[in-house]
Amino acid sequence: MSGDGTGIEGARERRVRTGGIELSVVELGDAGRPTVVLLHGYPDSKEIWTDVALRLRDRFHVVLYDVRGHGRSTAPVPLRGGFTLEKLTDDFLAVVDAVSPAEPVHLVGHDWGSVQGWEFVTVPRTEGRVASFTSLSGPSLDHFGHWIKERAARPTPRRLAHVLGQGARSWYVYALHTPGLPEAAWRGPLGRRWPAMLERMEKLPPAVSRGYPTASLPQDAAHGAWLYRDNVRARLRHPRPDAYAHVPVQLITPTGDAYLSERLYDDLERWAPRLVRRTITAGHWVPRTRPDQVSAWIAEFVTAQEAARQEGAPARTPAGGGPYAQRFGGRLVLVTGAAGGIGRATAFAFAEAGARIVAVDRDAEGAARTAELARLTGAPEAWAETCDVSDEGAMEKLAAKVAAEYGVVDVLVNNAGIGLGGTFMETSAEDWRRVLDVNLWGVIHGCRAFGRQMAERGQGGHIVNTASAAAFQPSKTLPAYSTSKAAVLMLSECLRAELAGQGIGVSAICPGIVDTGIVAATRFAGLTEEEQRLRREKVGRAYTRRGYPPEKVAQAVLRAVLRDRAVVPVAPEAHALRIVSRFAPRLGRAIARIDPPL
Repeated sequence: MSGDGTGIEGARERRVRTGGIELSVVELGDAGRPTVVLLHGYPDSKEIWTDVALRLRDRFHVVLYDVRGHGRSTAPVPLRGGFTLEKLTDDFLAVVDAVSPAEPVHLVGHDWGSVQGWEFVTVPRTEGRVASFTSLSGPSLDHFGHWIKERAARPTPRRLAHVLGQGARSWYVYALHTPGLPEAAWRGPLGRRWPAMLERMEKLPPAVSRGYPTASLPQDAAHGAWLYRDNVRARLRHPRPDAYAHVPVQLITPTGDAYLSERLYDDLERWAPRLVRRTITAGHWVPRTRPDQVSAWIAEFVTAQEAARQEGAPARTPAGGGPYAQRFGGRLVLVTGAAGGIGRATAFAFAEAGARIVAVDRDAEGAARTAELARLTGAPEAWAETCDVSDEGAMEKLAAKVAAEYGVVDVLVNNAGIGLGGTFMETSAEDWRRVLDVNLWGVIHGCRAFGRQMAERGQGGHIVNTASAAAFQPSKTLPAYSTSKAAVLMLSECLRAELAGQGIGVSAICPGIVDTGIVAATRFAGLTEEEQRLRREKVGRAYTRRGYPPEKVAQAVLRAVLRDRAVVPVAPEAHALRIVSRFAPRLGRAIARIDPPL
């Protein structure tokens, strides 16, 4: 904590007078760098942004201020009429003139900070003072008003459901318009219980950390009720027809927001032509629950706009099209077994979505090639690491190195695996150890090393474990391989249950017969070297004729993470075998007795 009462470590406070009030403005970082203004929502104060601000201060001049009537800023007298968007715009311009008089600022708003931000970037008098806008969990009231009117004018069952659904989510807006009730509640039991309620409902980190919320919360929330009373009804009834954004906009939408429907932003390109969409699996208070991802997206967006300004070119935006780019852009994805096959295809699929890639394999040259191609495919950054996943110590060292040099992994794909054919009696103990060390223990080591980091960070994540269609079906010629993959499937299910409360998803991918290089490295127990070579060639030809590409498995991996699916069969035979295992196990056991054609 800082010693000047701002509640933010390393902050420099200044007081800015505007319209008869005094605003508390704090700055972090070098004032010579691009300025990023972080604006808080309701019922928060600037401290909601502490974790994000501390991550941005080494690259930017970071500015936070308490909205009038909140935190260390004074309140207007009288309160009624003192919180209109016009007066809030006056405040913003006064702050910008004080902290960045010569250069436009990059604005980031959350909740009511975002509502204000939309006003600031759509009114003519702020043109030239804002360079970009990042919006989190707060729509423009004008856009919202048009959204309602258009759906009421041309109703369909779906449109009416959208309006009614958002109406139900907005229950608190009606309560805040009730005279005296919000003030009494916030200054009474609600104000005392709010921190604990947030921790429970939104899975926020403990409220005592980072000075949030401040002791002024009950008063802030009581004053902030006038944000709604002074603006909501007037703007929804008479939305501005010219509310077009005059700057590039980045929209970050939490998919678990309990107060705002994703449908509110369906028509946003109409109002913000230079729009980048991002989605994140989180609740409403994303600056607190996902500061790493939020700060990374802010930094990427601001850097792109600054580069364009320096070049004198039209402002450009990072790639943001499609659901994969919206979700995975800038995220850190680690893939094991990435030198070829499903691993390489998965690395490329995440790279195309704008993720940063760590390609891991025992084959150093193959991993390096994957990283190189990932950068060409679209990854902003990609690195190659050499590691044997069966070596616990090596995996622990890899996890420590990745965290120190690249950051905590957001998506882990435990894909490394080897094949082993042969009956149980022909499979030696050494063969069993080898296949279990890679296929099962490699997954265990990855989940332990990287999953622990995800859990300790407390910002969610996703683990993908590559199992197999063989996990569903017993086989007298693949006992070791099938056992290892069935264990991976069960491990994934157990881990999914354990980590669900921490926002970490776990998926088991069961591909089926896929044309990869696994057959060329498969060992067939009980055969001479020449017999093994012939068997590999024969099986390899069958896989090639089957022609099912690893790129389809890679797309299934991305969908599994996007939709948080537990078990994902991919190829048709994988779906069929899963159905048999669940609904006709006796048939599966009968199939296992048949001698395979290969």
